[in-house]
Amino acid sequence: MRILLCAFFLFVSALAFAQDSSNYSTTELIYGRKDGLALTMLKLSPKQHSNGKAIISLLSGNWVSGYSMTATGIRRSATYISNGYTVFLVMHGSQPRYAIPDEISDVKRAIRFIRYNATAYAIDSSHIGITGSSSGGHLSLMAALSDDKINTSAADPVDRVSSRVQAAAVFFPPTDFLNWGAANTGVNKQMIIRARVAGAFDFKQKNDVTGVFETITNDSINLATAKVISPIYSVSSDDPPVMIIHGDADPVVPLQQSQSIIQKLKEASVPNEFIIKPGGSHGWRDMEVEEKKFVSWFDKWLK
Repeated sequence: MRILLCAFFLFVSALAFAQDSSNYSTTELIYGRKDGLALTMLKLSPKQHSNGKAIISLLSGNWVSGYSMTATGIRRSATYISNGYTVFLVMHGSQPRYAIPDEISDVKRAIRFIRYNATAYAIDSSHIGITGSSSGGHLSLMAALSDDKINTSAADPVDRVSSRVQAAAVFFPPTDFLNWGAANTGVNKQMIIRARVAGAFDFKQKNDVTGVFETITNDSINLATAKVISPIYSVSSDDPPVMIIHGDADPVVPLQQSQSIIQKLKEASVPNEFIIKPGGSHGWRDMEVEEKKFVSWFDKWLK
């Protein structure tokens, strides 16, 4: 059954790619390689009235990414394309094979790749926004808020440019794994197993003797890593503007996750906007309506 479902999703995605769109063109790009595998994205370019600005849309849910998400990604990109934005649908490495720190690295690599090739893509390298939902929202905030460490001596020229974005707008993002729903209530093992996201938190390190990557069992190291991958602890006054929309009936990511990081952004004087969707679950019908608010946000800050 799983094979049939995968085949169905690929078929639907293929149909989306094959559509003869009148207002955009689609190009698949390889933005990096790891473990002999390609990291890919889709570039959706408006055929007319391009504004020269880019939106990175992360195809991610439960810290899993893949082509089964592209049909939805393309549909939800329509509002950006119609407003002149070039959209990059980015796919990252997925749990359980790759944990969150690996996925953050993939996202930052994608941003650097787009910026490095900005002239070829007819976009302004200083006008890049990022968006995503749930884990895609979390990874977007990690890219937007964490320190931009540039390796000026890297062999690959892509890695010698900035991974900074100029604005972010996300739906219902996890932001603080040390305080999940309430103060001092961290995400525990049973919780992540039930949610089928244990692989995302399976932090590993290489054993220099055996050459094998082994799960870290040291609780203090895991706690420190959980803090590093929580966007709320990266907030600083030089961060780009952030908009968040979160449903008040979300059974997956507590509303508190967005409320707490918005408070941090306010304390740091970072421009922000927070919209609570009445009755909104972890996603809802016609999210494209709220997506239009994101367009307005990017129009305002990607000047």
